[in-house]
Amino acid sequence: MAAKTKTKSTDVHVLTFINDFAATEEQKEDSIVLIRLMKEVSGFEPRMWGPSIVGFGNYHYKYASGHEGDAPLLGFSPRKAAISLYVFTGLEEHKHLLDNLGKFKMGKACIYVKKLSDINIDELKRLMETSVRFLKEKYPS
Repeated sequence: MAAKTKTKSTDVHVLTFINDFAATEEQKEDSIVLIRLMKEVSGFEPRMWGPSIVGFGNYHYKYASGHEGDAPLLGFSPRKAAISLYVFTGLEEHKHLLDNLGKFKMGKACIYVKKLSDINIDELKRLMETSVRFLKEKYPS
């Protein structure tokens, strides 16, 4: 039995989610900045993906295993412990883009930041631009 993708685009209003879900005022403000940046870089309006990810644009992926689904080109989630940023391809050839990013932790599929003031916004933008370009080339619609 194939695994089902849990993270799908929904019609939940993004700002309602931010106001209800962000743990602090700073996190709400950082979320508004991220919405502006990700909209600018991706060219897409924000949409909710699943119950807690704000995503921009989308692409359809299919792995060699046969698993396939849709995911946002860029995204974030203002979680209690940190903001999860879905902005990195994870590829070795893109790791240099993290060198001057600032204070963050790496997860398997995301970057965790406590607050946006801990990172270099210009470097974040460069990272997002590279990720969007890579995803659009790898998964043309």
